Amino acid sequence: MNKLQVILHHAFRYVWNALFIISYPILATFGLLFIGVTYTFSALSRLLASLGPKQETKAFHKSDWEILPNTNELIEAKLHKQIMFGPSCYQLRRKDGVPSVLQDHYFGGKVRFLDEGILLEKWNATDSKLLPDFDICLYLPDEDSLTSLTNIKCYDWHVSQIEEKSLSFKWFDGTQGGEVTIAR
Repeated sequence: MNKLQVILHHAFRYVWNALFIISYPILATFGLLFIGVTYTFSALSRLLASLGPKQETKAFHKSDWEILPNTNELIEAKLHKQIMFGPSCYQLRRKDGVPSVLQDHYFGGKVRFLDEGILLEKWNATDSKLLPDFDICLYLPDEDSLTSLTNIKCYDWHVSQIEEKSLSFKWFDGTQGGEVTIAR
């Protein structure tokens, strides 16, 4: 470093240290004042809340069962298990209280409505080590029957084509994909 650079370096360091020494007490005071004002308002709020009228708290128990949309309020779902960083599985039942084949199985969150029934993702296992292993099933509410259409071993699937005599499903597991066509 030449002489001019050394002088500028020392001057800049001197100015920087002076700014820090001057501003530090101001910043510390502001922090302490902020904490004090927050504490004061909190104490005042607690005091005013204790002076007010006492209200009875009523606890309403919300049912864990929720109505599945687009089923004419026929089927209810209840969360059974949430896979960490993955999908959830649900228990299903009929809202009208009729015993159903739905109560014996666990289902995924993918529900598709067709003219003749409801496509459901029936889980073959709920252990996260054994997943994904799903049967795509057609549930006929009028007959209360559950018919397995195909087995898919990935989370990412969808109905790609609906024809008069067949259904086509596409799936992708992250590295490869495929298509399955099933006669109705």
